[in-house]
Amino acid sequence: MKFGVIVFPGSNCDRDMMHVLGKVMGCEVVSIFHKETSLDGFSTRDCIILPGGFSYGDYLRTGAIARFSPIMDAVIEFANRGGKVVGICNGFQILCEAGLLPGALLRNTNMKYVCKNIYLKTQTKDALLTQSIAPGTVLKVPIAHGDGRYYADKATLKTLNDKKQIIFKYCDAAGNISDDANPNGSLENIAGICNEGRNVYGMMPHPERASEDDLGNTDGRQIFESLAISIMQNV
Repeated sequence: MKFGVIVFPGSNCDRDMMHVLGKVMGCEVVSIFHKETSLDGFSTRDCIILPGGFSYGDYLRTGAIARFSPIMDAVIEFANRGGKVVGICNGFQILCEAGLLPGALLRNTNMKYVCKNIYLKTQTKDALLTQSIAPGTVLKVPIAHGDGRYYADKATLKTLNDKKQIIFKYCDAAGNISDDANPNGSLENIAGICNEGRNVYGMMPHPERASEDDLGNTDGRQIFESLAISIMQNV
C-alpha cells in the first residue's frame, strides 16, 4: 500500500502532505507531477491524494482548470476502478469539478479568505477517513480557504444524507452543529463528504496541519491513521 500526492501548478500543501504520510505515518509516498498521464505503479489498493493550494492561481473557478490537467484522466479512471482518492481543500474542489464528488465549493458567505482552527464532528464510521474514529468525535483542525462553502441541490443533499455520505460537519468545541460554528456558510455545515462507492473523499479542513506534537495539535493524525488502517485492512 502506498500513497501518491498530485502536484499541480499552485499546490502549496503537497510537501506537508508527503511529510505527514512519509515521516509521521511511516507510509510509502510518491510525488506525481500533474503533467503525468498515467498512474502506472499504483493499484486500487493504493491511495491518491489531491492536496491543498491554489491550482492554476484559482483562475476561472477554484479547481476548474486543474480538473483538465493531464493526470486527471488517470485519476478519474483510477477512482472508477475502485482506487482510493482523497482531496483536501483545493483537492476537494478539483474532485467536485471533475465529477468524482457531487456538489460544488462556492465563495465563503463573508466573501473573505478564512484561516483559523475550527472544529469538526465525525458523522459516521462507514468511511475510510473515520473508520477508527467514533461518530460524534470532535476534532480541532485548521481551515484555510476563500471558496469553501459546500453547495448541492436538494436532491443531492437528500442522497448524501440517506446514504450517509456526509463524513464531517462543522461544529463548536462542545460538538454543537450551528450557524455560529459554520465558518463559510456550507449547507448543513458540511465539511467533508464521500462518493456513493465510498472510495473518493473530499474535505475542506487541513488534517496535515494538525498531525504533529510540534504543532501543538495531533487531531488531524487520527484521520490519516484511520485512512491507513482502513486501506491496510482491505489489502
